[in-house]
Order: sequence, then structure tokens, then C-alpha cells
Amino acid sequence: MLAYILRRLAYGLLVMVLVVVTISSIIFLAPVDPAQLTFGQRSDVSTVKAKTAELGLDQPLYVQLGRYLADLSPVSVVTDNAENQHKYHYYPLFSWNDQQVLALKRPYLRESYQSGRPVIEILSEAIPATVLLAVSSMLLATLLGVLLGVVAALNPRSWVDNTIAVVSVFGYSVPSYVAAMLLALGLGYALGDWTGLNVQGSLYAIDDFGEWQLQWRNMILPVLALGLRPVALVAQLTRSAMLDVLTQDYVRTATAKGLPKRTVVFRHALRNALNPIVSAVSGWFAALLTGAFFVENVFNFKGLGDVTVTALLAFDIPVVSGCVLFTAFMFVLINLFADLAYAWLDPRVRVG
Repeated sequence: MLAYILRRLAYGLLVMVLVVVTISSIIFLAPVDPAQLTFGQRSDVSTVKAKTAELGLDQPLYVQLGRYLADLSPVSVVTDNAENQHKYHYYPLFSWNDQQVLALKRPYLRESYQSGRPVIEILSEAIPATVLLAVSSMLLATLLGVLLGVVAALNPRSWVDNTIAVVSVFGYSVPSYVAAMLLALGLGYALGDWTGLNVQGSLYAIDDFGEWQLQWRNMILPVLALGLRPVALVAQLTRSAMLDVLTQDYVRTATAKGLPKRTVVFRHALRNALNPIVSAVSGWFAALLTGAFFVENVFNFKGLGDVTVTALLAFDIPVVSGCVLFTAFMFVLINLFADLAYAWLDPRVRVG
């Protein structure tokens, strides 16, 4: 099992390195001047050149790439001084001269060209809202989708099965941003007085006293919009997997022994039907983090999507890179957890 985990970690690390290389190459070829963006249009030539040298943008691509990888790495060689301590927050492991140390540090995502704030600080403010939105949507989709799939599998070719199939096809066919607009117009605008839901709103809002207050109801419509398609997918996968498992010999044997139907279905059949469901849930959860960008814009929900779109419009490259790297990291992490779940549910995966 340890070898299996290490192999998956190595694959994930390789994916992250390739993402960093791709992002750095795109930035290097982008027709923008980051130093000019930092100071604005009225800056003089000497100031822009000094900032370009400070950012290392006057170096070849491979030098910039090496520096960026060193900034992102949790273990790196740094010059031991107060400036780097403030930048990297490192813990020295050992040194071989008075200045150079091998240090354990947090990843450094550079600073915003527009605000000058550390990118990791900007992301730390935006990520919790997006993650909460994605987790809530996926939890709703998983629970409701598995329940609908089990009900459809236990009543094959009945009106219940046909109804769930029609609703699933419709739900899967509607893009998340279209569902978001329909929900905003329907439940938020036309029926807003009855539902009490807002067309737009973020997780936090300023009250009449100037203080930030949690607005949980503003999550309802975004969660429904994001969860609609995963519900349909999980329901159909659960139905197909359960129909296959319910015909297996061990299920018939458990039923013949007189075990309660609930025990046969949920303890024996459902667990063995979970592999394709785990795959769908892990893939969709990672996709929800990116799909949430569009839904957040529809509902003006301040999260990672709002930060990314704003940074793209302003050509704020470090912030865009940080958002993309976080999204890629979440894909790698979730796929790793999914692989471990496969190995736990089915030992044949681990052996293979």
C-alpha cells in the first residue's frame, strides 16, 4: 500500500511541475509588461527597468522558471536574511556558509501587480467561500444522487425509474451557468418575496452597523445551480452499478439467507457499486471548483472565481497563476484521495 501511495504522489508532483512550466511559458509569451502594470502608465523608463530586474523578468525563460519553482517548493535554498524570512517564513534545516541555508518554507506565490499584496493572502480570503460552495454542492449531489439511483435500481422500468431518468437527463443537459441564471430569475427575482432569496449576494455582507455578517441564504441558489448536473450523473451511475451488482451471486445468497432487504442493499450491494460513483464524485468535485467561477459571477458571490476574473481583466499575472495552481493542486489532491478510496474499496486496484 505504501508503494502505491508513493507512486500516486510522484504522479501528482509531475503534474504540478508540468502545470507550472505551462503557466510560466504562457506568462513569458504574454504581450504585457508586468513592471509597467505595477506602476501604471505614468512611470518613467528607469523605474520600469529597475522593477523588471527586481522581478527577474529580464532573465531567460529557464531562469525565471527555475526561480518560480524554487519559490513554490516547500524545501529550497535561500539566502538567510530578514527580507527572505518575511517573504518565505522559512525554518532553516542546515547551512553551509554564513548566508545560504537549506530551509523548510511555505510556497511563495509572489505579489499582486495591482495591489502589491501577497497572492497567498488574497487567495486565503477567497478560497474558503468557493470551497464551502463546492463542498456543499457535492454533498447535496452525492446524497441525493445515490438515493435516487438506489430507488431507480430497486424499481426498474417502473414510472419511478422513468421519472428519475427523465429528470436526470434534463439536469445533466443544463450547464451550471444556465441553471444559475434560471434559478436567479425564478427563485430570486420572480418568487423572491415568497422564497426570501436574493438574486445576488455573497457569503458575507455588511449590516446597517457596518459589521460583516454571515448570509447563509445566499448559498442556497449557487449550491442548487452547481449541484444540479452532478446529481443527475451520480443518480444514473448509481442506478447502472446497482442493477449490475444486484444480479451477482453473493447478493442472491445474502437474500436467500434471510437478511433484511435494507442490509442487502446498503451493506452488501451499494458498497460494491461505489467505485464508479467515487470516480464521478472526485472528478466532479474538482470540476466544481472551476465551474464555480461562472456561477459566482452570476450570483456576485465573492470567491475564487471573482478573484480570478478580476485578475484576468487586469492582467494581474501572479494572482491568475496562483488561482490556476490552486485549482490544479485540488485536482491532483482529489484524484489522489479517489485512488486511495479505490484501493480501500477494491484491493485488486492496489495489487494491480
